[in-house]
Amino acid sequence: MLYIFEVQIKPGHTAEDYAEAWVRASKLIQQAPGARGTRLHRKLDDLKVLIAIAEWNSKAERDAMEQQHNPDVAAIIRSAAPFCDIRPLGEFAEAEWVVLPPGTD
Repeated sequence: MLYIFEVQIKPGHTAEDYAEAWVRASKLIQQAPGARGTRLHRKLDDLKVLIAIAEWNSKAERDAMEQQHNPDVAAIIRSAAPFCDIRPLGEFAEAEWVVLPPGTD
């Protein structure tokens, strides 16, 4: 499953400000069972808007991670709050099938 959220960077700050905190939190979160990786993307026509995608084996495993309070992750998220607003877009099922060009994984 995919957990997707949008990040709006506040005036006076940059996407790089948020990305630094995001990388630190992601490293910790990705240690949880079922975590399969994360990606952070910047919107082409608005450099203050980002989308983050976290991949999980299942919703149950992501929910289990959320139920385990990690004070280090919470502190990182609090440290990013002054320079961004985060809006969860939701939990999405993975595509039933994906077509990729030859030679790509």
